[in-house]
Amino acid sequence: MIEQSLLAHLIELRTRLVRALVGFFLIFLGLFHWSGTIYHLLARPLLQHLPAGSNMIAIEVTAPFFVPMKVTMLVALLISLPNTLYQIWAFVAPGLYSHEKRLILPLVVSSVLLFCLGMAFAYFLVFPLVFTFMAAVTPSGVSMMTDIDKYLSFVLGMFVSFGAAFEVPVVVVLLVRIGILTVAKLRAGRPYVIVGAFVVAAIVTPPDVLSQTMLAVPLWLLYEAGILAALFMQRQQARSAS
Repeated sequence: MIEQSLLAHLIELRTRLVRALVGFFLIFLGLFHWSGTIYHLLARPLLQHLPAGSNMIAIEVTAPFFVPMKVTMLVALLISLPNTLYQIWAFVAPGLYSHEKRLILPLVVSSVLLFCLGMAFAYFLVFPLVFTFMAAVTPSGVSMMTDIDKYLSFVLGMFVSFGAAFEVPVVVVLLVRIGILTVAKLRAGRPYVIVGAFVVAAIVTPPDVLSQTMLAVPLWLLYEAGILAALFMQRQQARSAS
């Protein structure tokens, strides 16, 4: 019976993985034709701030093909994420208690939304300011020309940094929910969090004050939002208990 149950779980896991991969590949194939346009959208924050007559360059021979493909795959991954998360949820949900479902589902949904919000914050607010600053400080006689592969690495690093930073409220709420921290301890640790936010920003962002500040300040504000969310959750629990 145990072997049959294990086999059934493995078959179910394989089915869910196949469905997630099929969803991803179908979206990727649908976007393949527009891979150049997709990369152009990603590069637009930099292209808009390059000096007149300057362009991006490709150092590697295969970069003009593979870099847009990588970007298209990442976009397909994001678009197919709801289907992927649903397949994961459909696999694990039958083994969860009702109170675990009530906790996990909102956390997963909010985590995805906050990560996407962090990426949007980087794309629409941080990139234009950073590239404007870089163009302004470029020394006379130096052409500001960026390799497309290096640009992709830069923006992916920034997307991950800001996406992860926007997960702070979820982490704070989860720590309070499982009893590791309390709202009072979170408030008492506020000065250390502010200092830590600037340290983290200095590590994960380019070495300029502007981008570091634009990551550190949201980190602190998101920490405060996490405290408010945790306080709201505690009050809701107290009302339910009464």
